[in-house]
Amino acid sequence: MVDRPDRIDLRKDPDASLQGAVSLLRDGGVVAHPTETVYGFGSLATPAGIARLGALKGRADQRPFIVLVRSAEEIAELEWTDEATELASVFWPGSVTLVLKDPLATFPPGVRSDEGTVAVRVSPHPIVKRLLDSVDAPLTSTSLNRPGETPARSSAQAADVIREIDGAGVLLLDAGTLPESQTSTIIDCSRQASRILRVGTVPLSRLRCVIPKIHGHDI
Repeated sequence: MVDRPDRIDLRKDPDASLQGAVSLLRDGGVVAHPTETVYGFGSLATPAGIARLGALKGRADQRPFIVLVRSAEEIAELEWTDEATELASVFWPGSVTLVLKDPLATFPPGVRSDEGTVAVRVSPHPIVKRLLDSVDAPLTSTSLNRPGETPARSSAQAADVIREIDGAGVLLLDAGTLPESQTSTIIDCSRQASRILRVGTVPLSRLRCVIPKIHGHDI
């Protein structure tokens, strides 16, 4: 068990250097970081980073990880429907994750699904933006929690999870306690008609102001 994870304290110094996190990510490592919803584990969206993240999460299935990017322009090679473009223009940066086709196999397995899609989001959290700017590449994202448990909303909870799963080498970006929030809303835009896979922070009523006929199997 890890005694105490290494950390960069961004509560005392919000402008502290992230170079340690950047070096770790480029070496295939994992950082624990805040988002606009919960704390997450992140790695570079590379085979090495994805493998480390999967081992850390102990995933028995092949569910792909979400990818955090700086802008829609950064992933212009993905297949953008008119509805996906409209949703991104209204809700990004924000807590809406869009599932898009990746026809050129830009992303590797682990973030690219067997159906050839990738789930992407532009997070409004300033630390995520700083991290993406510093590493200059997309990052994977998955909630920081033990399987079946609630994701961490504070750095103290995040540190406890890292210790309990023996997350040796994970670097914690400590932003203190996050505001209460639901998870991101996930929308499948890989078809011509967009479909809600999970309702989260952005409610159905708000989505229908943008895409009136948007639907989902769970609503």
